[in-house]
Amino acid sequence: MRVGVVVYGPLDERSGGYLYDRRVADRLRDQGDVVVRVTLPERSPRRALAHTLDPRVYSRLAAVDVDVLLVDELCHPSLVGIVGRLPQPTVAIVHHLRSSEPGPTFRRRVDRALEQRFLAGCDAYVFNGQATREAVGRLVDPAPAVIARPGVDRLGGDPPTPEVVRDRATEGSLRVLVVGSVTPRKGHQTLLDGLADVDAPWRLDVCGAEPDPSHAAAVRARAAGLGVADCVHFHGRVSDADLRAHLRKAHLFAMPSTYEGYGIAYVEAMRAGLPVVASSAGGAKEFVDGENGVLVDPGDAEAVRAVVERFSQDRPALARASEAALTTARSHPTWEETGDCIQAFLRSLHTAARSAGV
Repeated sequence: MRVGVVVYGPLDERSGGYLYDRRVADRLRDQGDVVVRVTLPERSPRRALAHTLDPRVYSRLAAVDVDVLLVDELCHPSLVGIVGRLPQPTVAIVHHLRSSEPGPTFRRRVDRALEQRFLAGCDAYVFNGQATREAVGRLVDPAPAVIARPGVDRLGGDPPTPEVVRDRATEGSLRVLVVGSVTPRKGHQTLLDGLADVDAPWRLDVCGAEPDPSHAAAVRARAAGLGVADCVHFHGRVSDADLRAHLRKAHLFAMPSTYEGYGIAYVEAMRAGLPVVASSAGGAKEFVDGENGVLVDPGDAEAVRAVVERFSQDRPALARASEAALTTARSHPTWEETGDCIQAFLRSLHTAARSAGV
């Protein structure tokens, strides 16, 4: 089977969504499919809308020799008026809807209208979780579709044993880790506000690219203004080896985002035996159950403070939560299994199309 993968820019691992697309594409290729990457120029959503009126964009996509096009829903501004006219079956990979993110009412209405039209033009859907499927279901009938949860084993190696995480829970001042691009959606400022009021020693390690230097500077300024700059360590985007090292040293993973479609970083942290402080908005509620971590509402710094302070002062509770995190991670698929699930779905679509003479 020949599969086209449509994304903005290079198919790298700069975010959870891109990581998902890249891992799926690699698995399809490993399993014998021909994967054709189709790159659209990266633009702001407003500027990207011009693509949908450009006949050259349609002609380029229509000419791609594939059996099916996998299109990242992130590309909807460029393709909102194109996907329904393409000759190839078009399958949307939906990580989360932009219209689900907090923001001004007018912007969200515009996003909702654009996403609804884009999704209505697609022939099938791949979802990273049930929460995303439900969000799409409020806009269109999401069928045919498959839910293929993200893999948990990107960083490789074996997860720690329960004995290791129990021992780690008793060692030293509480070390908190956040992994994600330093952007407003990830909630770094909420995290700092909560940590600043914790009545116990702590250290925060921040790993992630800084695509908006002005926002990154504002986060650093917040740490300084709260008087906790010496406790916060910014590492930028780190290698997988360095990330593994940070996960081994940490006690707790915290990313109180305003919205996460799923939260691959959460499950990767759980595989390392870290309980999580996760956003209640989005997909994390599918696997964070109160035993392996805690859900906090967007912007709720007091909830962050309470969780961190409790785990800092009650190390047996931290140890139990760490073991529960390991158990949760074991229920998640590998990236190979995720890719195989999507491949089976695509092949079923292709077989059905051929049987129908399409």
